[in-house]
Amino acid sequence: MQTWSIGVVCYNESGSLNKVVEQLRPVLQQLTNTFEIIIVDDHSTDGSREIAKDLEKKYPEVKLIFHEANKGIGEALLSVFNNARYENVGVVPGDGQFDPAEYLRFPDVPKDHFVSFYRKENTSYSLFRNILSFFNKQLNKIFLGINLRDVNWTKIYKTDDLKKLDLQLKSSLVESEICAKLLFLRKTVIEVQSKYLPRLHGVSKGASSGIVKKALNDTWQLVLIMRKFKKSIKKH
Repeated sequence: MQTWSIGVVCYNESGSLNKVVEQLRPVLQQLTNTFEIIIVDDHSTDGSREIAKDLEKKYPEVKLIFHEANKGIGEALLSVFNNARYENVGVVPGDGQFDPAEYLRFPDVPKDHFVSFYRKENTSYSLFRNILSFFNKQLNKIFLGINLRDVNWTKIYKTDDLKKLDLQLKSSLVESEICAKLLFLRKTVIEVQSKYLPRLHGVSKGASSGIVKKALNDTWQLVLIMRKFKKSIKKH
């Protein structure tokens, strides 16, 4: 029986955080006897932190990490990955758009594999968001060798594999860095379609022009990171 660390990333999700954790716990109880839920609150201002504290008091498996400033999704993901203690690690959004029951399809993730869930095309997205998604996929494919259906959705990684990657990025592109490095190391990806549920509460944080600009800059930075990574691997 494998062990699990699942992160819940949260920024102003007071209307959904409790339900997400309450749905996640019984799923993990079916998968394993040993698990943890790491709530990363990215400096919420709507009471999410207080809800997370209550969940931490209520359940010994719940651990809270609170960012003293809003750092964005990249650093929220890294907070999960850097603090995960168990064999398999994944992250779910605190808005409830991922169904934790999807994990039940993978009670045992094979060694040297990772799971990449992918969403159907999101018809609720604006034309702008869908265009951004298209170009992101093309950049990943052409410059990074990532030919996945959905780099930015839920994954299941091996914690030990992540610790060997020397991750450099702290932005939303950290998942692109992870996938590019794992694929270069010839880890096998299992892609599986996932439901994309309506938000339980609130509105999407969207993709601001600042986020888009940083993502483009980080894409070129990641190209350089990958060149150095490949050279270091070939030397060994």
